This record gives sequence, C-alpha cells and structure tokens, in this order.
Amino acid sequence: MNVVIVDYGAGNLRSVERAVAKLGGSAQIASDPATVVQADALILPGVGAAADTMRNLRERGLDLALSQQIAAGVPFLGICMGMQVLLDLSEEGGEHHCLGLKAGRVVRFQSPNLKIPQIGWNEVWPTANDHYLFAGIAPGSYFYFVHSYYAQPEDGSLVVASSNYGGSFAAAMAWDNVAAVQFHPEKSSTAGLQLIANWLRFAAGASLRQPASVPTAALV
Repeated sequence: MNVVIVDYGAGNLRSVERAVAKLGGSAQIASDPATVVQADALILPGVGAAADTMRNLRERGLDLALSQQIAAGVPFLGICMGMQVLLDLSEEGGEHHCLGLKAGRVVRFQSPNLKIPQIGWNEVWPTANDHYLFAGIAPGSYFYFVHSYYAQPEDGSLVVASSNYGGSFAAAMAWDNVAAVQFHPEKSSTAGLQLIANWLRFAAGASLRQPASVPTAALV
C-alpha cells in the first residue's frame, strides 16, 4: 500500500513516519501533487496557523490534489491542522477559507479560565459506537493535544469522539473514507499507535471487526 504523508512545509512529518514504521508499515513524505494523486492512502499532519497552511497547500497545488483524492474515495487521515482544514472556514487570525469538504467552522477556545493553547494530555471519549478508529482503545484514554482552535462541523454526526477543555469539543471526525483527529496520535503512546494501526488496517481494506494489533516492539 502506497501511504503518502503530505508535506506542505509545516507538519510533524517524521514523527508520523516513524509511528507508521513502528507498526511495520512504510510511508513516503511528498510535497508534489503528482505523488499525492498516486497514493493509495493519505495522511495530512499539521501544525501552525490556518492561513499559512492553506496558502502553502494552494501554492503547491496540494489543495486540489487532496480534494480530488478524497472525493475519489482514497483513505485519508488528518491530524490536528489536518482535521481543521477539512471544514469551510477557520477563525484563526481572521476568517480563512479552508478545503470546504464539510460545512463548519474552526473556532477558538473561549473560556477565560483556560490556558490557551491546550498543551498536554486529555481524555478522549468515542461518541460513535464501534467506530474502527477506536477499536481496542478504552473510552477515556489519554491523547496528546496542542491547539488553540477546534473544529465545529455543522453536522454533529461527523464527530466520532469528543474531549473536554472548558466544554466539550470535537476530538475526532469521520465519514466515508475520511478520518481526522485534533490530537497527535503519533505522540500519544500506546493509544495513539493503536489508532494509527486501526486506520492503516481500514486503509488496507481489511476486516474492521477486530482491532489491528500493535507489535510489542512498537511499544518499547
């Protein structure tokens, strides 16, 4: 399976690549649309601001390549900013148009009692029964977050896991061939590796009735 990690000039690329390798897989990092459109599965990691992210994606032609591949049914995993850009608009630093694959906005945490950005471990609670992303992961498991903004899709059924930081927010979204998480599974120890393993299994078209197993060596 040709797994491509999309490089738009900012992102936690090597950590994601190493996580896939720990699970016995392989992935290539690519920044050109020609490679993206040949991928069997895509991972879009992301850090930084929405405006910079979208500008870099557009300048490289990656916005169109990603949209084309997702529309064609290619399995996609978005991480952090890679989740947020799936919606229409981000309010980060103004109002910025994103990929617009689903209706919704990216909004800032508002509680005056919160330390923003949220940096550190937080519980994640699946909201969809038996979703493949969280197979073999206990509800309330901790994942690692670094963000000041979060996705707020208009269709609440897209949210397959939530977390709480001054109120409930979307920790994961999914539909059809798309999965996306606000946290960083590549930095989230055993639970994060299990989630990536589950997604790789889905991407490979294997049965989702049993969770993919994480090799013991990957947890050392």
